[in-house]
Amino acid sequence: MPIDDRKNMSTMANVIQNIILENREKLNITGVLDVLSFDDQIVILETELGLLTVKGENLRINKLSLDTSEVTIDGEIYQLAYSEKNSIEKGGGLLNKIFK
Repeated sequence: MPIDDRKNMSTMANVIQNIILENREKLNITGVLDVLSFDDQIVILETELGLLTVKGENLRINKLSLDTSEVTIDGEIYQLAYSEKNSIEKGGGLLNKIFK
């Protein structure tokens, strides 16, 4: 295993992120660094562990506190998906596909 991969693993081991989904209607997330994009069908969050995409219908951000790194999203939640932080920098990331 390359040294860079071991450094990334040890850095990520210190990160705590909680995702609590209640009845597919209320999502509480900790470890959020920023909200990159949102509308009523998709929310893209930058978290300590990478980009988190939340898909659904009638999505609304009910609570946003970047001081405590917490976000609460309400609505009909269909999908949660992670992608790497540096996928945006490489140009082949999720945001580039969305905004084509």
